[in-house]
Amino acid sequence: QVQLVESGGGLVQAGGSLRLSCAASGSIFSDNLMGWYRQALGKQREMVARMHSDGFTNYLDAVKGRFTISRDIAKNTVYLQMNSLKPEDTAAYYCNLRVGLREYWGKGTLVTVSS
Repeated sequence: QVQLVESGGGLVQAGGSLRLSCAASGSIFSDNLMGWYRQALGKQREMVARMHSDGFTNYLDAVKGRFTISRDIAKNTVYLQMNSLKPEDTAAYYCNLRVGLREYWGKGTLVTVSS
């Protein structure tokens, strides 16, 4: 059974930074895609950033240049460094892992950016 545990959310002022972490445990094949999604109140969940185990990354346009995703393959951990945060970044952030046709989600961590 795969489990994803997120940490690092919180309250920050606009312009500040936060770093999210997500540790995956369980049976995980080396060929996988890990990333972060977010869901603001009343909005659909959207992909923020994701990184394949081969190093390929892609980002939501709204966070390019401000957020950076990284991975520690040996620890099955993915990070999201979020800089220059804006109030519109306020959302629940969810860790996501895709292995073949299987998909797993964390429970989410709340990020609140005050103006």
